Amino acid sequence: MARRRRAERREPTPDPRYQSALVKRLINQVMRRGKKTVAENIVYGALEEVREKLGEDEVQVLQQAIDNVKPRVEVKSRRVGGATYQVPIEMSRERQLALAMRWVIGYSTARKGIPMRVALARELMDAYKGEGDAIKKRDDTHKMAQANRAFAHYRW
Repeated sequence: MARRRRAERREPTPDPRYQSALVKRLINQVMRRGKKTVAENIVYGALEEVREKLGEDEVQVLQQAIDNVKPRVEVKSRRVGGATYQVPIEMSRERQLALAMRWVIGYSTARKGIPMRVALARELMDAYKGEGDAIKKRDDTHKMAQANRAFAHYRW
């Protein structure tokens, strides 16, 4: 482990089709085993399907869907005097974005029997409308933090 300094965070370059860094990050998250063209086809196909179904700007729908899924707080385990407490902690914007994208992609993958392009489009449309599995996961995370707010003083 390097001890000189923290690595700087590099922003991905915008994708060529939509000129959006968010779309590029989504492509990189969907990508498996370095198959970027497959991931691009999945994401671009999903965004086209979103545009056809909703009739709105697909990048705006993606942005709103990700914003709807972003959790504000999470719980982390802290061991204090032999007991383990679930301590609610506010999240950074980067972590919020990473978790939201991970949840949307994860629940899209879990939809079996349909192509990933269609599953991702449906999950994005559900998240845009404020429903679906990723929104439920966010609500469960917030409920967990709310239930354990008595242990917030263990935050450090």
